[in-house]
Amino acid sequence: MSKQHHHALSFAGLIITVGIIFGDIGTSPLYVLKAITNADPIRDAHGHLIEQGKEITNQLILGALSCIFWTLTLQTTIKYVIITLRADNKGEGGIFSLYTLVRRKKKWLVIPAMIGGAALLADGIITPPISVSSAIEGLAYIPSMKHIPITPIVMAIIVLIFVIQQFGTKFIGRFFGPVMMIWFLMLGIIGLMFFVKDPSIIKAVNPYYAYDLLVHYPKGFWLLGAVFLCTTGAEALYSDLGHCGRENIRVSWIFVKSMLILNYFGQGAYLLIERAKLGPNEKYFIFEENPFYMIVPEGFKLPAIIIATAAAIVASQALISGSFTLINEAIRLNLWPRVKVNFPSDIKGQLYIPSINWFLMFGCLGVVWVFRKSENMEAAYGLSIVLAMISTSVLLIFYMAKKHWNPIFRYFLITIFLFIEGGFAVAQVEKFPDGGYITLMIASLLIAVMYIIFKSKIIRNSIIDFVKVKSYLPILQKLSIDDQIPTYATHLVYLTSAERIDEVESKVFYSILEQQPKRAERYWFVHVITTDEPYTKEYKVTKHDENDLIRIDFKLGFRIQPKLDTMFKQVVEELVQNKEIEIRSRYACEYHHSDHIGDFKFIVIRKFLSNDNELPWFHKLIMNAYFFIKSRSLSEKNEFGLDPSSYVEENFPYVLSKAAPINLKRSE
Repeated sequence: MSKQHHHALSFAGLIITVGIIFGDIGTSPLYVLKAITNADPIRDAHGHLIEQGKEITNQLILGALSCIFWTLTLQTTIKYVIITLRADNKGEGGIFSLYTLVRRKKKWLVIPAMIGGAALLADGIITPPISVSSAIEGLAYIPSMKHIPITPIVMAIIVLIFVIQQFGTKFIGRFFGPVMMIWFLMLGIIGLMFFVKDPSIIKAVNPYYAYDLLVHYPKGFWLLGAVFLCTTGAEALYSDLGHCGRENIRVSWIFVKSMLILNYFGQGAYLLIERAKLGPNEKYFIFEENPFYMIVPEGFKLPAIIIATAAAIVASQALISGSFTLINEAIRLNLWPRVKVNFPSDIKGQLYIPSINWFLMFGCLGVVWVFRKSENMEAAYGLSIVLAMISTSVLLIFYMAKKHWNPIFRYFLITIFLFIEGGFAVAQVEKFPDGGYITLMIASLLIAVMYIIFKSKIIRNSIIDFVKVKSYLPILQKLSIDDQIPTYATHLVYLTSAERIDEVESKVFYSILEQQPKRAERYWFVHVITTDEPYTKEYKVTKHDENDLIRIDFKLGFRIQPKLDTMFKQVVEELVQNKEIEIRSRYACEYHHSDHIGDFKFIVIRKFLSNDNELPWFHKLIMNAYFFIKSRSLSEKNEFGLDPSSYVEENFPYVLSKAAPINLKRSE
């Protein structure tokens, strides 16, 4: 069982959870029913309705509410809040945490992990625009403000959201909980105001109305694409598990879901009441407004817009922070190129990744510029997230098997989840030509990057030449005391990827011996292991020679930023204090003090693709793409937090497949 003591159930914890976890799913009432009911009717030249399926009927209203209720119940509540939150990795959640729990089951499970991770990042490009736009568009319901241009305001807010990321949210973060509490209470209260006017709307809880809509309503099945918007924040909910803890999420979800359902049903009651007002000569009820703002009292519309905008900002902030965490995990799992990761505050787990921040910002601005209105963005929303949900379901199959769940029970659950998500996926296809292709293209690009990084490592590992350290010890000992060779450094440190402690890459000894010989008092090999646990910080020392060659293996959690320069020196100081090694200068110099441990020189061998390669076309494509990406990603110096003054980079050619000898003929 995961230790959740640092996220104990408490009132303060519940407030924080409401602010961090439920922003995305909490802002969905702004646009879900609008997306279902605002489909433009098709009329003939005389203005008569041609496509009956566009009319707002009781069947549509009750069916839509029933679909929303059962989607929130089956997908969000049962799948994520009750089941998926169990799949925590030492208190951390998210699709990459789930992947680390099951990746030893099947090698191909990296594929759904990549798809899910990329889909969540693509979601980060569409959620801020649609949430902020839906909130600001409420100005159209205030007569004195209806002519204010929306797009510049939305773009300005989005720029502000991303600019403040670099400073962290230590100060403004304390307002997230209260803001979202006010938002959810507002949702519930204004929904209840119309719910009590027509309590019969409660019958939408009956799943028959959902069935009736999907089967008997004209094109009813395709409305699932809009219905799905009510649960798009469920995957983000799981990703933020580590910030708040399982019990806080489960308890606060009872409140959040109650407020959401009240608001949805209040909007539905309003539509039923408006439809009942049809005159005897009015045949069709075509509704072209946002039912969310129609149920807000007239004098409260401006405060409601301000609160909605604040909630949209909080939702966007939470999703952006989740994207940073996701990328940081992907880096540790070798699914993303090394990029700069900053820690803007002392809050545990708070990250800032500049490259991802600006990528998301320009993506969001592009979405706003292209689509302009939230109703146009709805077409681009949801297609990527349903792929993430399907990916999570696939990984859950193996997690349940690992935990020895009853086979009948687990296959029954997964069948239901995949059936629902499959239906949503098919319904989303209709959105593809209207904007769904945008998020799918972004997700595909991100998947390609992940696959290139992952596959290139497999190719590189297949040709790395490891040698036994023991066979090189005698010559290293001689080199260490050879006064004819100038001293290169007191401590010469090489980073190695060798998992066996008695081996190292042959290129390391090539660097020490074959190029300009590098004399040092002591040689060190440092290996970093990324563990499946999030916050591991351990190390192991192996002495190949009592005082000349030592290896250190750092075991760091996938959410720990490696700072090897600091970590390495700290370990050496501890070894000296424990009298496990003796630091003494072999050079007669009065300037060496008793507490001086000498200078360090880290050697990082930077690989490049040699021209002496004959690779299959696919491997060549992967490796060229890998080196292109690597040339634009973080250097090892910055990746491992090395001091520039103690860092040396050497180039070494990668010969993956030697070219055939050239048939040369000697002439007389």
